[in-house]
Amino acid sequence: QVQLVESGGGLAQAGGSLRLSCAASGRTFSNYVMGWFRQAPGKERELIATINWSGSSTSYADSVKGRFTISRDNAKNTGYLQMNSLKPEDTAVYYCAANPVFLRTSDYRYWGQGTQVTVSS
Repeated sequence: QVQLVESGGGLAQAGGSLRLSCAASGRTFSNYVMGWFRQAPGKERELIATINWSGSSTSYADSVKGRFTISRDNAKNTGYLQMNSLKPEDTAVYYCAANPVFLRTSDYRYWGQGTQVTVSS
């Protein structure tokens, strides 16, 4: 089992920044691919960023590419999502997730509880 706890959400103004953290406990964090998802009201959950086990490979959805950066510190068992140039359409509940292998779907095995991000215009 891997337990994930997100933090760092809140209210930001358009153009501002937030950094989300995802603290992992349980099994060895470095054995898992990590993904960040978000879900806005009335919309499907969207995969926005992934990072491989070592942190050497990342991928992003077009909606956040160039603005968000995913990273991880395996020594601290923590993943991060740096969000810059925020837009009102980034408003959503953000989830981190972990899975033994890379997936482009939402079928990740372990999930955090989510953290709300609200961007005002």
